[in-house]
Amino acid sequence: MSSLASDVREMLEEQVQFRGLLYQMTKRDLLLRYKQTVMGFAWAIFMPLVNTAVFSVIFMRVAPIQTPVPYPVFAYCGLLTWNFFASSLKFSVNSLTSNSSLVTKVYFPREIFPFSAVIVSLVDFAVAALVLVGLMAYYGVGVTSSILLLPAVLVVHIAFTMSVSLLLAMGNLFYRDVKYLFEIVAVVWMFLSSVLYPVELLGGRTGRLMLLNPMTPIIDGYRRTILYGQSPFTPAFAFATVVSFLLLAIAWIVFHRAEFEFAESI
Repeated sequence: MSSLASDVREMLEEQVQFRGLLYQMTKRDLLLRYKQTVMGFAWAIFMPLVNTAVFSVIFMRVAPIQTPVPYPVFAYCGLLTWNFFASSLKFSVNSLTSNSSLVTKVYFPREIFPFSAVIVSLVDFAVAALVLVGLMAYYGVGVTSSILLLPAVLVVHIAFTMSVSLLLAMGNLFYRDVKYLFEIVAVVWMFLSSVLYPVELLGGRTGRLMLLNPMTPIIDGYRRTILYGQSPFTPAFAFATVVSFLLLAIAWIVFHRAEFEFAESI
């Protein structure tokens, strides 16, 4: 127990000590992501908007489904949330291997790399959220006082994203197959979350199993606070909250204890 407490204290102290480095790494990654691109930050908006248009055609005309708000707003909210998660993981999985010179030469908390990837994706998330505001205005979806609970959903979302990012970055360092496996799992994972359809559409045992996937109640939490004017604090969201913070604690401690082996495996 004393060893665990020592690890946690050391991890937190290092984050405070190296906060300037985290800022610089995030700034560098943000500039590099859109360097020599014509559209720049517009790419953060373009992809979820195109996917929303495609799936709107499918689920409004080919195979219509009922949603509490107009489907384009419903779908964009889900894709916006999912893209933050998937983009964070996509850049986190290679964050250690692509910075091998820094990992092997200088000591600093290596979790800065996946954390930086998550923060950069969070900036994209904030930019792309402006389109959601525009869609809500266009379709007449109003905002209620439940929007004040949005930060709670965002914190859980970030915690879960950071926990998976740490595990992927570490896993890919030791086993390079992880980045290829992730690409397959990410596609399946999206369709097992309520990104494009309400979980109530499935119902029964399948719906209950989907709620065990933390991304489902997290996405639902965004929709409830932003679109439906409801509280996100459902039993499923409470479960996702516990899983997210527990997994973050475990992943961070495992990552911290393993980082002294990173230089040998890179």
